[in-house]
Amino acid sequence: MKALLLVAHGSRREASNEEVRELTERVAGMAGERFGLVSCAFLELAGPSIPDGIQHCIDAGADEVLLLPYFLSAGRHVSEDIPAQVRLKQQEHPQVAIRVASYLGSAPGVFDLLLETAAVNLENIQPQRT
Repeated sequence: MKALLLVAHGSRREASNEEVRELTERVAGMAGERFGLVSCAFLELAGPSIPDGIQHCIDAGADEVLLLPYFLSAGRHVSEDIPAQVRLKQQEHPQVAIRVASYLGSAPGVFDLLLETAAVNLENIQPQRT
């Protein structure tokens, strides 16, 4: 089974973590047959951790786990921290293919999404009167 693990930073603000969990549920509902499991994990400040999230996928029967970093840029977390945690888990489970996808901000569709979001907000935001 293929599993998709959305990886977010995590926040001290629980409502932000809950947004990621809700997003994960929506993605799971849309995944169809592409992924037998869609779950989420957090780099820090919230749970489950990345290693725990990977383990959850494996325990559910995944023989392939694709981590999708829900990050907008390739900072240290994307380029170093997440791959380091994946390497450790891969050593524990060499029989499972654990891979890291490109981070969200590198997706080709993000440019259109930014412009669309700006346009919608431009229409809905009333100018400030001084």
